[in-house]
Amino acid sequence: MRLLSRIALGLVLACGALAAAAQSDYPNKPIKWIVPYPPGGTTDLLARLMGQYLSTKLGQSIVIENRAGGGNNIGTEMSVKSPPDGYTWHLVNPANAINATLYEKLPFNFLNDLAPVAGIIRVPNVMTVTKNFPAKTVPEFIAYAKANPDKVNMASSGSGTSVHLSGELFKSMAGISMKHIPYKGAGPATTDLIGGQVDVIFDNMPSIISHIRAGTVRALGVTSAQRSPALPDVPTVAETVPGYEASAWFGAAVPKGTPRPIIDRLNREFNAALADPQMRAKLADLGGVPIPGTPEQFWELHRMETEKWAKVVKSSGAKAE
Repeated sequence: MRLLSRIALGLVLACGALAAAAQSDYPNKPIKWIVPYPPGGTTDLLARLMGQYLSTKLGQSIVIENRAGGGNNIGTEMSVKSPPDGYTWHLVNPANAINATLYEKLPFNFLNDLAPVAGIIRVPNVMTVTKNFPAKTVPEFIAYAKANPDKVNMASSGSGTSVHLSGELFKSMAGISMKHIPYKGAGPATTDLIGGQVDVIFDNMPSIISHIRAGTVRALGVTSAQRSPALPDVPTVAETVPGYEASAWFGAAVPKGTPRPIIDRLNREFNAALADPQMRAKLADLGGVPIPGTPEQFWELHRMETEKWAKVVKSSGAKAE
């Protein structure tokens, strides 16, 4: 019996030593970063920008794997089911908080089944109208919408997206009604906004800012609590509708059970990237404000956003497409 106990103890110690060794030389092979959207969008651009920087610091390539579909859920489920060894990352985005309520049944619990690594940036949406829209300010827009109930068409990148729900939150807080026109992505929605087929969109800043700067559409307000350095002359929506805030936010997570030393190493590298002047400048070009901090601080943000958008989903009656 004692011999068996000693053998068992020896195996436990050996496994612990192997695990410690694996963590000490982490990473020793390429890392996969799952982005649950197609290439070219805000999440994809952000992952590629951060991945390029972090690969030089970690000494390994970071392969962006786009797993679109299912309203973000296909890529998320893939992340949840990946080995907890630090070689699979998940690009956390607002849909992960919204979907917890938008979908009645999911094969995972996001907050429980993934472990936080770090926050990356907050990015405001922009309340943007077609260039010939009669209202030129947020107060004028509200007055026009009240005088013309359900005649204002609000475009979105899809039912239940952060773009859609940002508009629903505005409708509720401003006391107006608008007709929601969902599109299959921000691209076609923006095309119709430029063409005047729809009136307003609450789009992610990286998707719409070039059109604002080109003058093909007109920005009325940013959805962040403070004005954005990327559009310093555009007021916040909250200056007219106190308390309104609907920024998008992004970060990284790994499968639950990933060793804490690996998470801590990654957290340090992400925070160092956010402190790098060149990286901060590139993130500013996306309209993003860095959100450095501990894994726990990032998960608290996610928890609060999950609760916030649950209320909007329920009050608006938004349904998954």
